[in-house]
Amino acid sequence: MLPDFRTVRLSLRPRTMADYDACLEMDRDPEVLRYVHPPWTNEAEHKRFLKDRLSVSLGEGLGYWSIFPNDNPDRFLGWVMLVPYDGVGPDIEIGWRLNQNAWGKGYATEAAHPVAVYAFRTLGLPRLVTNIDTGNLGSLRVAEKIGMKAGDTFPFDGAVFRRFTMVEDDLT
Repeated sequence: MLPDFRTVRLSLRPRTMADYDACLEMDRDPEVLRYVHPPWTNEAEHKRFLKDRLSVSLGEGLGYWSIFPNDNPDRFLGWVMLVPYDGVGPDIEIGWRLNQNAWGKGYATEAAHPVAVYAFRTLGLPRLVTNIDTGNLGSLRVAEKIGMKAGDTFPFDGAVFRRFTMVEDDLT
């Protein structure tokens, strides 16, 4: 069972099937998916992937949290995740995706921070990783703001990605 988190402006709770339609709707926005690579651009594969992620255990303490503003708790803003990297690990990936109307307000940073703290201080993870398309300036900034350290770039699916890593001492 994943814990809930509350920040100054946000509430995070474990993602459930009740969030399925909101997740699909968010991912129908081409700008939200601009830097996201398959299977999310194929609707049938995306639906199957989302249902799988909602129904299988990703490991003790791992999963997705849906993000809601405290002043409007029914308004789905997006999600933040801790999942095995590439679906198998051993590294654990932190990531986030928000509706376009939630961009530029600091929500992704505010939501990712308590999840990173939880990863290190509760789960005892040795490090977190993420790979971000170098064109995705918003996500690059979020990674830096929560304390992730930029590493090498590498080509993937016609784009260039940067690898980020984080250990507990990097928390900001």
